[in-house]
Amino acid sequence: MSQLETPLFDVLLKHRNRHPIQFHIPGHKKGRGMDPAFREFVGDNVLSIDLINIAPLDDLHSPKGAIKEAQELAADAFGADHTFFSVQGTSGAIMTMILTVVGPGDKILVPRNVHKSIMSAIVFAGAIPIFIHPEVDSELGISHGISAEAVEKALNAYPDAKALLVINPTYFGFAADLKRIVELAHSRNIPVVVDEAHGVHIKFHDDLPLSAMQAGADMAATSVHKLGGSMTQSSVLNVREGRISAKRVQAVFSMLTTTSTSYPILASLDTARRQLAIHGHDLIDEAIRLAKDTRKRINQIPHLTCVGKEKLHSSATYDMDPTKLLISVKDLGITGHQAEEWLRHNANIEVELSDLYNILCLVTLGDTKKEMNLLANALQRMSKAFDSEATITETHVSVPEIPALAMSPRDAFYADTEVVPLADAHNCICAEFIMVYPPGIPIFIPGEIITEENIQYVQMNIEAGLPVQGPEDNTLQTIRVIKERKAIM
Repeated sequence: MSQLETPLFDVLLKHRNRHPIQFHIPGHKKGRGMDPAFREFVGDNVLSIDLINIAPLDDLHSPKGAIKEAQELAADAFGADHTFFSVQGTSGAIMTMILTVVGPGDKILVPRNVHKSIMSAIVFAGAIPIFIHPEVDSELGISHGISAEAVEKALNAYPDAKALLVINPTYFGFAADLKRIVELAHSRNIPVVVDEAHGVHIKFHDDLPLSAMQAGADMAATSVHKLGGSMTQSSVLNVREGRISAKRVQAVFSMLTTTSTSYPILASLDTARRQLAIHGHDLIDEAIRLAKDTRKRINQIPHLTCVGKEKLHSSATYDMDPTKLLISVKDLGITGHQAEEWLRHNANIEVELSDLYNILCLVTLGDTKKEMNLLANALQRMSKAFDSEATITETHVSVPEIPALAMSPRDAFYADTEVVPLADAHNCICAEFIMVYPPGIPIFIPGEIITEENIQYVQMNIEAGLPVQGPEDNTLQTIRVIKERKAIM
């Protein structure tokens, strides 16, 4: 088969053109049973391929036809032995990955700055997370990846670990020396699984960091929808045979995936793969050029800094994706959240993320010089608007210590619990998650001892207007803890 082909998309079009009489779900029957306003807005084409897993269209849970062929083409494009399509987003792919490699009581080495889906999967598996400190950037106030040196230390300390998880690249676009990390783990016969949510494009251009498959990793959960041109909720799980059984992956994936899979979403994966494989290099080349030019313009704006390769100085910051524009606004005398709000209300611009000191803007296959000009001009206006407040600000990096794990996350999640005021919860054992989302990095996970330092960190993020979430109490006044059980200090 050729990368020019789109077997799944083609079979959907062929089926639609037959105009079969449908006595099966979905009940809107090609849109005729749908609310007219919504149907008119989305159009008949997409509704005509909103179908179900009937025989001519194959079945994601047991692919033998068009879906199997589409996944094989994707595996070839990504350099994997097997590729599985996900309609549960990268979160579903990540959960599959973790539930494939660990079970109850197994240890898994993970960076602390992991996505919430990783910790959710660890709870489901009953596994024990062994956290590795990511490298902290004191200038930007962010966490990078984990260094090869920290990984080697963790592998030596926990030789019974069943797997290692790595984020590559991070949300902010920085990549660790993944090839070296993989070699360290594989020398101990420990599989490496990669959260590659923000790296679907890196395989297709030599100026970008190594992809997980290029680095020799065993599995990688990769968001095609984030930066690769497919519809939201569509991702892939790339697998290398050897330490991982593809049949086991398929079995776990099927357990976590809806039986009513979306064919428009699946078809968008098929066509996005074709675009990346055939035109990806040229499209990404243009995105890189636009991002580099815009980075230069931003760095000429008073009080703003858009970081680049000058940040690469360790095995945790070994390479970077230049299409991620990480813009420090701290010297403008405002928080990243304030910058996000200003851009929304004064320039109709929405950014990917804001934190205490920065905003993050993504440059993708869908951007042109027009959008880059609008961004640079808006940032210039924002700088002038806050010029009177500008001051050289020392970054106060407040990344609290990782709390001690008093019991497994699974045991804590299912234990008898009670609700106490957050302000009074120090020394209690947490029974739920608290995180800043995006990017979804945990402050507390179930089973950890709540410290005064971490309570203050939660309050600091709330006061800065950042999206702290996770607890049942969305006012964040209370937290659920293990009932009548204090940690021994």
